[in-house]
Amino acid sequence: MKKGDNKIINTLAHKAMLKAKVYENTLNVFKDLKQIAEEIAIETRTAVNKNIKIEYRDKGEFEAELRMAGDLLFMTMHTNVFEFPRQHEVMKTSYVQEDERRSYCGIIHFYNFLADSIKYNRINDSGYLIARLFINREKHFFVEGKREVGYYYNFFSKGMLDKPKLKDIIESTLLYCINFDLLTPPYELVKETTVQDIVDNDNYLKIKTGKRLGFRFQADHDDLK
Repeated sequence: MKKGDNKIINTLAHKAMLKAKVYENTLNVFKDLKQIAEEIAIETRTAVNKNIKIEYRDKGEFEAELRMAGDLLFMTMHTNVFEFPRQHEVMKTSYVQEDERRSYCGIIHFYNFLADSIKYNRINDSGYLIARLFINREKHFFVEGKREVGYYYNFFSKGMLDKPKLKDIIESTLLYCINFDLLTPPYELVKETTVQDIVDNDNYLKIKTGKRLGFRFQADHDDLK
């Protein structure tokens, strides 16, 4: 076997082992996340008015939903492992510069949807990415997203991810969703409909709904640092 072939095999084996460890950590964190989300749902349901809809649903190995009244927090784990672009702030940290393997991460996304969007199958409605949780091979982590969610965990330096920190992240994300109110869309955005929608008596399903529809919604630059 040629020397070049050995290099390919060694590099492939190294990367495969690294990514397998990152994937394993991320999957274990997601399992913990689902357990904590279910516990939060049970605790909240017993403490609030029974008419307030509180529900946790396990959607499979890589998805889960947590409903709080009119809000739905959709949590999903990506099955691939990612590395950050060279210009990303995390690549400039001493933690990553000491060992670039630490920059390889799994990702868990937190999206906010209106519960009615799912209930009534309003497929055109908008959801919003509230936060992304990154986990590396050492089970160190950080959160990228809105300030209220990611402020305390915006760098790897906070140490390993454990259940108390994970619960804090979920609770912060839920609070952001609950306080992120639905605004009336601009008149110009909804002033027209079609004859077909009226004939089908389906107009309310066709009008796109989202908490900030027609308004700018973006992460503050400070949130991503």
